[in-house]
Amino acid sequence: MKKSRKSFLLAMMAILVAAGLAGCGRGNSASGQQTENANGQTDQLAQAQTEDAEKDSVIVVMGPSSEPEAGFDPVYGWGAGEHVHEPLIQSTLTVTNKDLTIGYDLATDMETSEDGMTWTVTIRSDVKFTDGEALTAEDVAFTYNTLRDNSTVNDFTMLDEAEATDDTTVVFHMKRPYSIWPYTMAITGILPEHAYGPDYGQNPIGSGRYIMKQWDKGQQVIFEANPDYYGEAPKMKHVTVLFMEEDAAFAAVQAGQADLAYTAASYSDLTVDGYDLLAFKTVDNRGFNLPAVPSGAVTADGVAAGNDFTSDVRVRRAINLGIDREEMIQHVLNGYGSPAYSVCDKMPWYNEASETSYDPEAAKTLLEEAGWTEGKDGIREKDGVQAGFTLMYPASDSVRQALAADTANQLKELGIQVLNGPTVTDWGTESLLVKGPAGLVIDFYRMK
Repeated sequence: MKKSRKSFLLAMMAILVAAGLAGCGRGNSASGQQTENANGQTDQLAQAQTEDAEKDSVIVVMGPSSEPEAGFDPVYGWGAGEHVHEPLIQSTLTVTNKDLTIGYDLATDMETSEDGMTWTVTIRSDVKFTDGEALTAEDVAFTYNTLRDNSTVNDFTMLDEAEATDDTTVVFHMKRPYSIWPYTMAITGILPEHAYGPDYGQNPIGSGRYIMKQWDKGQQVIFEANPDYYGEAPKMKHVTVLFMEEDAAFAAVQAGQADLAYTAASYSDLTVDGYDLLAFKTVDNRGFNLPAVPSGAVTADGVAAGNDFTSDVRVRRAINLGIDREEMIQHVLNGYGSPAYSVCDKMPWYNEASETSYDPEAAKTLLEEAGWTEGKDGIREKDGVQAGFTLMYPASDSVRQALAADTANQLKELGIQVLNGPTVTDWGTESLLVKGPAGLVIDFYRMK
């Protein structure tokens, strides 16, 4: 029998397939995602919530990679970065609105100098951490200076120093102008200077909407609403997040054990009694970058880098032209997605000039011009080197597995050999190191 509390939605994130090589760098995901179900009906999630308004708790199932290995510490990932927009436990200075404009959270005012080298932010004076201590500008300055010096996931090299000039004013002195600094402030959770230490990630103290009550590593984390939160109280008083592989997550839905589950596109044609399939408009994309330097290069950490095949810009352009994004969407994602050409797709600063049309003949012409001619086995060669690389994916991600296989099949038609297989990944940095014939080849970045 289906439990009465089961009224929420089986959620599947629509994926923007980025198979190209546009030079936008790492992108950032947007909060306040608009919902749209498979039939194009909007606001279905809001309707479901209205119909079951008495609910004050929710069980959410996410993939294992959503669990922060280093704990709930902004220095090491959670609450500092594009992958966690609202850290729940910690407050942020600003927020990202549904239209991707910047709004205020802790901040009440913000201004920048004409040269962009100084940002002055005024914060609320009525905010307390969950241990009862007041949150001041000193905590803000401490947070940003700590992340600048120690963050393992975020780039704060543009920040020279954060300075608290009084209890409610913090001044950010920049090393260089950084126009999207307000966006960085929207994804950076504020730490309590008085309570920060090596074990903070395991027992976090914050000023956000929720308090972490329990964390069973590898299984679940339980949040409870912060009774002293300064903003609008959250509708859900209790939030339980279960960490499960895709198959286990779907089994939990079938058993009626979850209200909301993140699942893969491969399940989109299945139905479960009491659940609805919901696709979100997101900037969650899948893509890869190719090295632009020849083999023989070495990273600062002493890792071999570079690839003699992809170091030629004509080759990278050929690969961009030679991948049929629409085919991937239909065959891999069951139609749930749209073509992407950079990590900036759907963002206000997206440049339409990065778009390109699928043109395998033009791709072959570029490869010929670059001197990569077809060999006896159909794989292109140049100076005794075969055209190819190895594309690896996390074993737990069926979408990445399928995209890697499809990429290999498509590029083989161009005479490019792409080997692919599972690997152990470091999701703490949201990156996947990929090795090819000449060393380090590709970094993957995932946007949530």
